[in-house]
Amino acid sequence: MLETIVRFFQEGGPFMYPIAVVLALGLAIALERFIFLASVGRKNRVTFEKGILPLLQKRDYQRAMKAASHSNSAIGSIMGAGLGRLVSNSRREDIEYAMEEGLMEVLPRLEKRTQYLATLANIATLLGLLGTIIGLISAFTAVAAADPAQKASLLSESISVAMNTTAFGLMSAIPLLMFHALLQTRTNEIVDSFEMAGVKLLNLVSEPTPSGASGAAA
Repeated sequence: MLETIVRFFQEGGPFMYPIAVVLALGLAIALERFIFLASVGRKNRVTFEKGILPLLQKRDYQRAMKAASHSNSAIGSIMGAGLGRLVSNSRREDIEYAMEEGLMEVLPRLEKRTQYLATLANIATLLGLLGTIIGLISAFTAVAAADPAQKASLLSESISVAMNTTAFGLMSAIPLLMFHALLQTRTNEIVDSFEMAGVKLLNLVSEPTPSGASGAAA
């Protein structure tokens, strides 16, 4: 199996090497993004469910704001912006705008480099096609000067080798596109969790304050 892969790579011509570089770069980006998003999701879950949400349910907004500001998570930054407006007795709309602003600051970090995967997939496909076209041009040029009895076999062999670059380009592009879609889905899930946390905060603010909880919010 390994020998077949090596032979396939060697027979594809010089365009196999830039395609391999594009594939390696895309896989490195995908791995880094998966690790980063998994870390963000874990920190957000722990920060909100175990730190901020219990304090919000107790109407202890001061401590909730401190917990959010002392957290290095993305959701802490967003919730901290909203709680800061809440503590200063701002309107519901101002609290919502503050959290939206925090989300706009966090979102670029979540989507960073993800779009490169789609671009690299397109580059791999185009490099494969370019390698095949150049290989076909070389094949037809060589066949034109060959012996007539050998033209058919030489042409079929040359075309087979030239198609290797297209095959390798597609083999590189397909997983990169798949990883791009998975990362986009994971990013959207994290953004949805931010919006859900913001809605919970706004709903708690809108609820009547229980007796005895006013001191916690002061």
